[in-house]
Amino acid sequence: MGLSERADVLAESGKVGTVGTTATATARATKAVYAVFILCGFAFASWASRIPSVRDVLQLSPSSLGLVLLSIAAGSVLSMPLSGVVVHRIGTARTVGAMSLVAAVGLATVGLGQQAGVVPVVVGLFALGVGNGTWDVAMNVEGSAVEQAGGKAIMPRFHAGFSVGTVAGALLGAAIIAIGVSASVHLLAVAVIVAAVGQIAVRDFLPDPQDAGGGERRSPLVAWTEPRTLLIGLFVFAAAFTEGTGNDWLAVATIDGYSVSPAVGTLTFALFLSAMTLGRWFGPGLIERYGRVGTLRLFGLLALVGLALIIWSPVFAIAMAGAVLWGLGAALGFPVGMSAAGDEPEHAAARVSVVATIGYVAFLAGPPLIGFLGEHTGTLRALTLTCGLVAIGLLISGVLRAPSRAAQSGPK
Repeated sequence: MGLSERADVLAESGKVGTVGTTATATARATKAVYAVFILCGFAFASWASRIPSVRDVLQLSPSSLGLVLLSIAAGSVLSMPLSGVVVHRIGTARTVGAMSLVAAVGLATVGLGQQAGVVPVVVGLFALGVGNGTWDVAMNVEGSAVEQAGGKAIMPRFHAGFSVGTVAGALLGAAIIAIGVSASVHLLAVAVIVAAVGQIAVRDFLPDPQDAGGGERRSPLVAWTEPRTLLIGLFVFAAAFTEGTGNDWLAVATIDGYSVSPAVGTLTFALFLSAMTLGRWFGPGLIERYGRVGTLRLFGLLALVGLALIIWSPVFAIAMAGAVLWGLGAALGFPVGMSAAGDEPEHAAARVSVVATIGYVAFLAGPPLIGFLGEHTGTLRALTLTCGLVAIGLLISGVLRAPSRAAQSGPK
């Protein structure tokens, strides 16, 4: 019996998943997880849309702006290693609720404090990073729990929801800027929305495993010593690097490497993002049919082919097709890695924290590393490093196969 058929049978009997949740509760939790993923993307993109405005108010040079923006990354990376402990102690719902408030306070501090100088902005962005980092781990833990309860691969679609939130935040930001609303009013309004919606959405989260009376009690930090968890982290590092270099460098690489206009370079980047979003939405169907490992190996090969076409194609039109293949190939690695880390619900918080922390190091390391190589080889040729990381991901992708106990109740 396949996963979908088993889930249907369980739903008819009134039970779905590993913790005895009803089909209705699982459906409500699914909508709640979509909501917090979309909200997280919306919050971040709303801030990103006001970066030029804040830069102008503070009169920052490019290097100074880079240092200010680093405070978000610092907050995220510093909070993630401990996020597993937080989720383990207070649960996913309380963690997301609390961190949405922290993120909202960060947004409000940036909006109201920018007139006072750089320090309030740095403090606000650090708080936004702390909130988003721990929120990210907790919502991935909850997303994994929903997968286990429903018996279907759905994590990539949650991550597609995050992309929808970023698009919504960016479009709304552009509209608000066009009508002349200040960054202070904009960010304060977004902060209120994030704080309010965050508290409402988490009410429909599933009960935490420890609340259901199951699960072995142990320190969440033990996950840092588990070989499988660390290998999943390495896979997610490769996946995050592949996705992140596309986000940060694809437009620049095509403009510099093929001498196309900025508009065409941006269009190529848009094709990459569109392909990645579509891959995340339709990818779960392939996972249901062919399993995690087979699907990820296929997508990894697509990413390799796409990168090769972009880097070495003699014709730019072929390179654009390569961008589509790269986007598709990069779609599933990060979210499916989160699913694999959460295969056993009682230890999901600790393991997702470890994997997310390792993965986010790639988002930090990728831009400067490609930039350094690009100084010597050109940006387009520097992307060859990404090919190497995709190859590493392919070699170790077997680690994502679910343990036997988890395989009995969750996606393969």
